[in-house]
Amino acid sequence: MDRSGSSELLIRQRLRLLEKNLPAAAAGDRNALHQARVATRRIREALPLLTPGERVRRLERQIRKITQALGPVRELDVALQILEDMEAAGEASPAAVTRLRTAVAHERETLHADMRRRIDDTDLGKLRKRAVNAARRSSSGPAVRRDPVRIGRARQRAAGRAERLQAAVESAAAIYLPDRLHDVRIAVKKLRYALELVRELSGSRATARLRHLKKAQDLLGRMHDLEVLIARARAVQGAPGTSLKLSGELDRLVRRFETECRRLHGRYMASRRSLLEVCEHTIAAAASKTNAAA
Repeated sequence: MDRSGSSELLIRQRLRLLEKNLPAAAAGDRNALHQARVATRRIREALPLLTPGERVRRLERQIRKITQALGPVRELDVALQILEDMEAAGEASPAAVTRLRTAVAHERETLHADMRRRIDDTDLGKLRKRAVNAARRSSSGPAVRRDPVRIGRARQRAAGRAERLQAAVESAAAIYLPDRLHDVRIAVKKLRYALELVRELSGSRATARLRHLKKAQDLLGRMHDLEVLIARARAVQGAPGTSLKLSGELDRLVRRFETECRRLHGRYMASRRSLLEVCEHTIAAAASKTNAAA
């Protein structure tokens, strides 16, 4: 029987996913890169549940560095996939799509080289050992998955995430402001991972609120990915040697992206109430459990 404590089990599971995907991510595999980045975010969400201390803070900084190394390349991977899908469907000027894809691919190659250097500097074996040792010191007992103290801490952390999402949603208001919508997307993502952890620790089977968050994350993510392409297209337009004809075709492509962003924003506004309800439920659940425990 596995006598590991709940903290150790949580950390081991998340580290296993990172170790499985990081080598392929470093080699350039798009899906592995995405999975490795998600694994780092889930590890970062679990680490604060361990006993606070400099060791845990150091681990959080190390994992954050991996997330940051993977992020820019992942962003361009998605942009390339959008362009490849458009090209396959014949939905835009082939010349504009090809030129933009070439520029994005070149930037991705440069960022990937930097990402690989940063990953190569990471000793995963040592990182795993430190993380597992920190988790072992924090474990409250053998294989206790429904530890009320740890669940309470996870609920409180999720409530804090929910409050930040509420603030981001209110700040974004009803206007299409890409930077503020990006803040909403990040807040949605963090709340989703926090609630996943609560669900795992408590043994809950509820998924409705997680589905709402995933849907909102995908929608806001698509808007962000289109904004990335808009910025790259504008840069190509302003580059030396871009002909007037190509510039015009890129302009039409940009307008296409902008139109989709506005349409997606309308869908986001329609789902805004559901997001706030998830926040309200998360905050109320944490307060209710805290009062019950008291």
